[in-house]
Amino acid sequence: MENIVTFRVIGRMALFSDPITRIGGEKSTYMVPTYQALKGIAESIYWKPSFIWEIDECRVMKSIKMQSRSIKTQNYKTGKTDLFYYMFLSDVDYEVKAHIRFNTHRKDLVDDFNMTKHLSIAQRMIQKGGRRDIFLGLRKCQGYVLPVKYGATPGVYDQMEYLDFGMMFHGFNYADETGKNLLQSRFWQAAMQHGIIKFIKPQDCSLIRDIRAYKAKEFSCEEVSP
Repeated sequence: MENIVTFRVIGRMALFSDPITRIGGEKSTYMVPTYQALKGIAESIYWKPSFIWEIDECRVMKSIKMQSRSIKTQNYKTGKTDLFYYMFLSDVDYEVKAHIRFNTHRKDLVDDFNMTKHLSIAQRMIQKGGRRDIFLGLRKCQGYVLPVKYGATPGVYDQMEYLDFGMMFHGFNYADETGKNLLQSRFWQAAMQHGIIKFIKPQDCSLIRDIRAYKAKEFSCEEVSP
């Protein structure tokens, strides 16, 4: 079985941004989804610790539209609510192509390195809309997953040769995926050609920022008493 998984993601609104800037106050979205956001959607469809999702590319099917919305958030210091303005993407529609690779840092799960099994389950989960709820950047941005024949439907940006989005957040380097006891954030120069964003691999990102020491969670095979 070919190691390619495709799916469609739609939603009424979305907010994709650098998580490091989400400390509080106003939030503003990127024009397109980040690698980490699409990876999170793939993991909501189907995931096991024995493999890692890698996003290959994303087609932007509808016009990029933004809208500002007022959001009331709880101020835990004063007990009152604060009013902020968030900038959301409106009416989003993406086609995503991805694949899986086995997590070689999880030697304890080598018996689960069965490509055919995981791809078959992933395809079934796409048909059912995913195993878990799909969120487009924020929990209040509900998304929906659908099966798709990648590239069969024309997109609004198919004729646009090139669009540069500048420096964007790419994703996180987690300890259980890199083998390092360190949490890092990655950035890259994002661009779209003919409606397609081709993501570079995480290991090819040259701009990496250390966040904090981080140790991967260890799992035990010991029997748990009821």
